[in-house]
Amino acid sequence: MLSQRLVSELNRQINYELYSAYLYTAMETYFLDRGLEGFANFFKVQTQEELAHARIFFQYIYRKNGRVTLDAIDKPEANFTSILDVFEKALAHEKFVTSRIYKLVDIAIEEREHATNSFLRWFVDEQVEEEESFQGLVDRLNLMGDKPSNLFMIDAELAQRVFTLPAPLAPTGPAQ
Repeated sequence: MLSQRLVSELNRQINYELYSAYLYTAMETYFLDRGLEGFANFFKVQTQEELAHARIFFQYIYRKNGRVTLDAIDKPEANFTSILDVFEKALAHEKFVTSRIYKLVDIAIEEREHATNSFLRWFVDEQVEEEESFQGLVDRLNLMGDKPSNLFMIDAELAQRVFTLPAPLAPTGPAQ
């Protein structure tokens, strides 16, 4: 059985994941307002991923006989000065989420909660991918500058991104 401390921190992570979805929706809006559908699509998919992450934590808490509690979600920042600014803020946010996942791992190790530590490994790997993705886009935007032809090339590329259901949520057999 999970300790109250761990359940509380896992619930807090649900809130952070939902906040992430809210933040990425604000970023999607920034790009839709500027007619950059590909950039908007990138953040739409990002929003879907964050909602899926919240669901994974939700299901895990119940699988371990914990109780999910939902808190208010803070209003996300929505004042962005440029495309680069959006991606730099998204990268900073992902680094914050990584620090939260590491905190959960530290608590699981401290409490010798091996099942939770194993569960969190997927999120550790996911955060490596998230940070690499955002860092790569920040680097490309810095390198290419804000020339419209460069931005439209990236926009077209990001328009191809599609949401894939994370492995922990993939169906494993017939519904019961």
